[in-house]
Amino acid sequence: MKKAERQRIMSRIISGKVIETQKQLLEELQSAGVKATQATVSRDIRELNIVKSKGNDGRMRYVIFSKQPHNDTDRLQQSIRENGLSIVRVQFMNVIHTVPSNGNLLAALIDDIEFTKVVGTLAGHDTIVVISPDEAGAEWFNDFYQSSFVD
Repeated sequence: MKKAERQRIMSRIISGKVIETQKQLLEELQSAGVKATQATVSRDIRELNIVKSKGNDGRMRYVIFSKQPHNDTDRLQQSIRENGLSIVRVQFMNVIHTVPSNGNLLAALIDDIEFTKVVGTLAGHDTIVVISPDEAGAEWFNDFYQSSFVD
């Protein structure tokens, strides 16, 4: 099966059912006749901009992130505006507090851009640690974060 068809089926499944885990998504794909590995499903999730979000019933589920900014940096800044609550720089790191359940989403967006001033992120429920190679890199990232709120 071609990638485009697999991704169309995946989108239809996520739009039609509450899917909470990759394992559940993989099972649904298999039920639909799609043979795919977990690694393939992970790549498709990223390419389709599928994220986890809390539904009206309070359960976390996969949804398709439909707002498509022009580029990855715009997408990250939009997510910072929507999810970022505060940032504190501590030497060569920044600690970001987000709205509940969005730490991992924002960290994934930061990681995807592969900033040279960011070595990596650690994320939890509502907190992200952004690690830079040095204090100047951390200062640069802090400035980038703050600029997301300026029109």
